[in-house]
Amino acid sequence: MTLTLEIVTPEARVYSDTVDTVVVPTVEGEIGVLPGHIPLVAQLGAGELRATKGGVTELLVVGGGFVQVSGEKVSILADSAIEEEKIDPNAVADAMRRAEDALRRKDTLSQADVERLEALVRFSVAQLGVKQRRR
Repeated sequence: MTLTLEIVTPEARVYSDTVDTVVVPTVEGEIGVLPGHIPLVAQLGAGELRATKGGVTELLVVGGGFVQVSGEKVSILADSAIEEEKIDPNAVADAMRRAEDALRRKDTLSQADVERLEALVRFSVAQLGVKQRRR
């Protein structure tokens, strides 16, 4: 028995495949999903998503959004998501530095801009963590 995992962002479908298991980061902690899991909806946290198929684990990084488990389907609507092999550590580090610099002047930013930049920093940290762990 398998699960259908779909990860969609506002820009594109990032991932779509059948998997044996999936571990999803939520704001409350990680959730492991196996076939036959009870239905649930949870808020995504920025972090590492692990999808295992045939004993091979694929890593992705997701940030913000929601996960829905229904039947044998796991649907993730993420603000941002990227597969491990597509992460460019130098570009991520540069983006994180720019966001941190902007946050130092947060008294000149709107609350929405502060939240967007903080989410970018969390997503960047998660990406760098995945890349560093796999080296």
